[in-house]
Amino acid sequence: MSGKNEEVRDFLATRRAKITPEQAGLQHYGGNRRVKGLRREEVAMLAGVSADYYTRLEKGNLTGVSDSVLDSVASALQLNEAERIYLFDLARAANAGAVRDRRAPATKIRPSLQLVLDSMTSTAAFVRNGRLDILGTNLLGRALYSPVFDSPTRPTPTAPPNIARFHFLDPNGPEFFPDLDASENTSVQLLRAEAGRAPHDKQLTDLIGELCTRSANFARRWAAHDVRHHRSGLKRFRHPVVGEIAVSFEAMELTADAGLTMTTYTAEPGSPDEERLRLLATWAATEIVPTQPRESSAPTDTQR
Repeated sequence: MSGKNEEVRDFLATRRAKITPEQAGLQHYGGNRRVKGLRREEVAMLAGVSADYYTRLEKGNLTGVSDSVLDSVASALQLNEAERIYLFDLARAANAGAVRDRRAPATKIRPSLQLVLDSMTSTAAFVRNGRLDILGTNLLGRALYSPVFDSPTRPTPTAPPNIARFHFLDPNGPEFFPDLDASENTSVQLLRAEAGRAPHDKQLTDLIGELCTRSANFARRWAAHDVRHHRSGLKRFRHPVVGEIAVSFEAMELTADAGLTMTTYTAEPGSPDEERLRLLATWAATEIVPTQPRESSAPTDTQR
């Protein structure tokens, strides 16, 4: 079975295992059950397809499946928006085969987009690709994510910092993200969604392989086959300069730059978090060279 077939199989099987017969509205489902969640034939019945046809789908064969059948299966499995899109992405890849879009995701941003970032002086902002590489920031965004930029997990000083590598390979990750479990899940789920959109992205495949090999924590979360969208909410950081800070984020896909997302962070006006963001901006103005990697600002032994 090919790797892509395994992804389809494992995704559908894990979604099926999450739904109890009661949740699916099935009142009479027999006594002893040998499977967790729904049986294949129960999903087939709910989706309005034959048990043999659904079994074929769950074995990973999505070739030729119609959108209406995918919709029915998604409804039967009670998929959320991100999961539904992921299922359609898997089907699209199966039907397009190896000729699906091989364009490499962006590795840098347009100068005009950098100007937009730089114009936001009281808001921390950065642009990332689907691999969670940070491709551009404004000064405050660079300051907020300074531990990620300073991380030894960057392959080279000029390589873009990668949020997932920092999460799972840098010992400072747990300290920087107080809501560690949720933050790590988010990184994995975003990478899983990107893998559905860009199945031929070798850099993404290499990144996932590296993380699965070097981090048992990542491998465990990856095996859950969870996906999500990350559009708005509250995020907390434990920053080495200003301490713990809570900021609201908005993540916006850039229509003119396919595959790129701009994320902005703002603090509640008049709150201690807003004051910490101002302190961070003051620190950034003297300690950080815009858009360039910086050396750690911690004093050396000779400076103490």
